[in-house]
Amino acid sequence: MGLITNDQGRNLVDTALLRSQGFATEEIPGGCFCCRFNSLVEAAQRLTATTRPEVFIAEPVGSCTDLIATVTYPLRQLYGDRYTVAPVSVLLDPTRAARVFGLDPGSSFSTKVRYIYRKQIEEADLVVLSKSDLLDPARTDTLRRTIADQFPGKETWAVSARTGINLEAWFDRVLTAEPSATAALMIDYATYGEGEALLGWLNGSVQLTSEQALDANRFLSTLAGAVQEQLRAAQAEVAHLKMTLSPEPNLAGDLASVHLVRTDFVPELAFRLEDPVTRGQLLINLRAEAAPDLLAAVVQRALWIVTQQFPTLRATLDHLDHFRPAPPMPTHRLAHQPT
Repeated sequence: MGLITNDQGRNLVDTALLRSQGFATEEIPGGCFCCRFNSLVEAAQRLTATTRPEVFIAEPVGSCTDLIATVTYPLRQLYGDRYTVAPVSVLLDPTRAARVFGLDPGSSFSTKVRYIYRKQIEEADLVVLSKSDLLDPARTDTLRRTIADQFPGKETWAVSARTGINLEAWFDRVLTAEPSATAALMIDYATYGEGEALLGWLNGSVQLTSEQALDANRFLSTLAGAVQEQLRAAQAEVAHLKMTLSPEPNLAGDLASVHLVRTDFVPELAFRLEDPVTRGQLLINLRAEAAPDLLAAVVQRALWIVTQQFPTLRATLDHLDHFRPAPPMPTHRLAHQPT
């Protein structure tokens, strides 16, 4: 298995998490691989040279769409002798989906951001309701019916990574099914670009030193809560907040991580460190519908607040990138399936 991560920024939490688990992972920073098509091919070639994987999984930037025309079709036309392209899966958080579809109250994205969200579903070969362990059967059926009504003909799966529900069946489907033969999306690139530009991106790294042993898990949870509180006060809708803390030195590749998937959700620790640390590196990836300057102010304010609760802790900001994505400009765009 070869994994390819992708983002508009650098220092990706996902890359750190995957490599800490021993997966062969290549990172494509600085823009979606639909707009940097050659970088995707080069990442696959590097993985082939080092680990010779049988299967590649490439996850594009979360705000990207039009992948069939800009990635699937060009891969099949230019590199069809090397790669067999599987169906595109789009994963939906069920709570966010219910809000976008108007089934539940609660905060959601603005109209142009929802335009991208709906286009992602429209072009999916497989629509995957993740975290299905959080839903009762009636709720799952309601979501399935809503997707079927608004996106006729979509193949929908309800899966749970936490419990393993339907994972093997979904994987088998990905590895054996053919991508749909439908034409590429009809998409308004002006609206698409405006929707992406409403999202603020922030990537940062922080060096941590503490005279006393630091409980990294408590620190991460406290910091995530402080960021969440600041974003809620600013009425900024979170797409995701991800953070890792890696001890230094870190010969075993261990880390702690926390993530927040909605402004009104609860930050969750996905990985924990068993032992306290005195030195470490904190990575922060934050995506939200808000001005980048606001995100920078929120993160710096939250860091200051939390370090006051750990009297011997010093947090030194290494770098902080905050920006809006540039308008999407694909390297290739094929409107029809290559013959």
